[in-house]
This record gives sequence, structure tokens and C-alpha cells, in this order.
Amino acid sequence: MASFMKYTGLALAMTVATLPTPGSNAMAADCSAAAERVVAEVGGQLLSVRESGGECVIVVLVPGSGNERPRKVTMRVAQ
Repeated sequence: MASFMKYTGLALAMTVATLPTPGSNAMAADCSAAAERVVAEVGGQLLSVRESGGECVIVVLVPGSGNERPRKVTMRVAQ
């Protein structure tokens, strides 16, 4: 579990580091915090984070239960 969180945190840091933030690091920080909350809420692995129209668009890969395939969950969170 610790290694999962380590890799999730690393993916989050790498994704947020590449976010286009025209003159605003606060926007990246807001999306970073939102992504952390979403990953903690739904579980799974962070795939991407981006800002769109004043919202953070967060995509997480959630493992399936039993024999189900993993699924992508996309959430929009107001900043």
C-alpha cells in the first residue's frame, strides 16, 4: 500500500508539474489538492489532471472488483 501511495504521489507531482498555468501557480496547486482528494475518495491510480474553464478535470483508473476490468473515472471539480 505504501508503494502504491508513493507512485500515486509521484504521478500527481509529474502531472501537475506539466499543467499549463498561464501566470498562476495557485491554479496548479488547487488542481493538485483536488486531485489528491479525488484519488483518496475513489481509490485507484491518477491518470491525468488538467484545468479547463475554471475547473479541474481529474481522470483516475479505478481497479475492478473480482473479475471486472478497471475503469476510468473522470471528475470535474470547481477550483
